[in-house]
Amino acid sequence: MDKRIYFDNAATSPVLPEVVDAITHSMLEVFGNPSSTHAHGRKAKNMLEEARGSIAKLINCSPGEIIFTSGGTEADNMILRGCVKNLGIKHIITSPIEHHAVLHTAVSLQKDGVVQLHLVNLDNKGHIDFNHLESLLTTHQNAWVSLMHANNEIGNLLNIEKAGELAHKYGALFHSDTVQTIGQLPLDMSKGYVDFIVGAAHKFNGPKGVGFLYCSKKNRPAPLITGGGQERELRSGTENLHCIIGMAKALELSIQNMDAKRTHCQELKTYMAEMLQNEFTDIQFNGDYNGNCMPTVLSVSFPPTEFGEMLLFNLDLAGISASGGSACSAGASVGSHVIATLSPESKRTTVRFSFGKQNTKEQVDTVVQALKKWYPIAETA
Repeated sequence: MDKRIYFDNAATSPVLPEVVDAITHSMLEVFGNPSSTHAHGRKAKNMLEEARGSIAKLINCSPGEIIFTSGGTEADNMILRGCVKNLGIKHIITSPIEHHAVLHTAVSLQKDGVVQLHLVNLDNKGHIDFNHLESLLTTHQNAWVSLMHANNEIGNLLNIEKAGELAHKYGALFHSDTVQTIGQLPLDMSKGYVDFIVGAAHKFNGPKGVGFLYCSKKNRPAPLITGGGQERELRSGTENLHCIIGMAKALELSIQNMDAKRTHCQELKTYMAEMLQNEFTDIQFNGDYNGNCMPTVLSVSFPPTEFGEMLLFNLDLAGISASGGSACSAGASVGSHVIATLSPESKRTTVRFSFGKQNTKEQVDTVVQALKKWYPIAETA
């Protein structure tokens, strides 16, 4: 039994036992290729389509609008690159704090001379400036809006319905990276406020290496991967059947337990923020941490000290797993582009603590006690 404290659920989450059971059962019982027409293949195909139908029902769309991928990054790339190619997009409007799966892809498309890239302004807490977004939409025709539902580093939430309605008002398509909110918050595709969303199973207690995209039937991207024509000819290659089955089970369980998990994580987040403020001097929180924000994410900026650069390393040695930002950027030589955008002059050390249903207040207490080794303790009255 791992006794380490895991506060990095926004990077990836523990796989639920029920999900492991579903994957294991499918691996033992179904080994056919879903594209084969014989009995083994048909059995695999039936299970594939059952999983697709389950996911579609959970987000209220048609099964034909769910395309399986290797995860959120591939899905974002497929949507942006494929729709620019297929749908005549000339302008991409996004924010400077998007996940790099979107931001780097948009920059790449601009460098190739395919589109013009426009970054929407943010307020001082990192929320989208809707007046500026409308100004950009008014100025640029054949536009594409890509804004994430929840920021993976600071947790800020976008009013996804308002953003989608504004984009559609000016004839633009709207894509939202919903990797951090699928299974965490209600999403209803039947309302029509969004044209494309993406999910990654490992963010909602499913397996790694599998995800999906939702794309409305009227707006189809060009395929990113060609070959055998699987996934409605949008994503060729034999489907990762067993992990897809696990993903469908994980999403089902996540949505069943959504309210209880949200309440639990919000209690932990509030408790940790209060403990840090009470115990230490000069603690700051990034984003709209106690406002319109995910209950699962708390981004903390610690005052500059000699221990700053080694803080994550020291936490790791103390048996505590946390993140300095997005795990997808862990190998990069530069810091967080999100924190750099919001606080360009800051010399502080930022740690992202992200919570799951397995975490406890006792674990928060342990983390706070560990931090006392490296940061000034607040003076008591």
